[in-house]
Amino acid sequence: MKQGIDKSGCSSDIAIAIEGLTKRYNGFVAVDNISFDIRKNEIFGLLGPNGAGKTTTINMICGLMPPTEGRITFCNFHDTDGRKHIGFCPQENIFYPRLTCYEQLDFTGRMYNMPSQLIKDRSTYLLESLGLKDKTNVRASKLSGGMKRRLNICLALIHDPDILVLDEPEAGLDPQSRLLVREFIKKSGRDKTIIITTHNMDEADRLSDRIAIIDNGHLLLIETPDNLKKSVGEGDNLELEFAGHDENSLGEFKASLAILSMIFIEEQGRIIIRHPSIIDHITEIKSYAGKAGLTITGLRLRENTLEDVFINLTGRSLRQ
Repeated sequence: MKQGIDKSGCSSDIAIAIEGLTKRYNGFVAVDNISFDIRKNEIFGLLGPNGAGKTTTINMICGLMPPTEGRITFCNFHDTDGRKHIGFCPQENIFYPRLTCYEQLDFTGRMYNMPSQLIKDRSTYLLESLGLKDKTNVRASKLSGGMKRRLNICLALIHDPDILVLDEPEAGLDPQSRLLVREFIKKSGRDKTIIITTHNMDEADRLSDRIAIIDNGHLLLIETPDNLKKSVGEGDNLELEFAGHDENSLGEFKASLAILSMIFIEEQGRIIIRHPSIIDHITEIKSYAGKAGLTITGLRLRENTLEDVFINLTGRSLRQ
């Protein structure tokens, strides 16, 4: 087991190299022999159902938890402690209720032995960038939930780390705050390596350069969002809703679609039909539905989404 700097040097485009990472708790395997690289200056999404091993993985990367087996190498740093190059924003907000926003950042900066003027400059920049400038001298306990979330992102960035780890960064944010945080993360990704975990598939799709999906402690795949969406089939999806139907009518409709080699998915009262050129077959689909005695009350055409990929890989069963 080894965690530290690869003094022989990694490839110049790699920020973190993870090899055979495993974590066991009293016989339970939370993370099972996963290996992957995270590239320099990329936004890397880590997705998985509850209990998949995401939080355990990032806790090991951040040095909050030792691995049982495996190696985490922070590449291309020139000192002996890779962890001081990491900023971590956990899922639960952490702050000192009686300190103001600036006092929180000043205290954290001093923990990193930052000069006073640099702390002031970084604090001003971060509070302004994340819409908290007018809350500089307001106690954290007086902030709204969304403001507290944004303050925690500021705290993770006060020492200007090379690597930023964000666990559910948009949790509890309203639409305007989500947009602000999303744009800030995108901007920060130009000169930092950013790891995000999220259950928000739209967030992951919009932000991530690459995405890893893990389940039951196993790494299922790593790809770009576009390639992931192509992995569940080329083309678009047609979502249909019916006024009411019986199994015989639905079976007849499904048999008709099989002639056209279409993928038929039944999901929460909706029918999803997937085909590489489905837009060219909408008239036929409507005709087959009518012949089967089905009345279409809703019809929507959409592209494949990360949620399609996620469900395809991890299944539909509920997790704790």
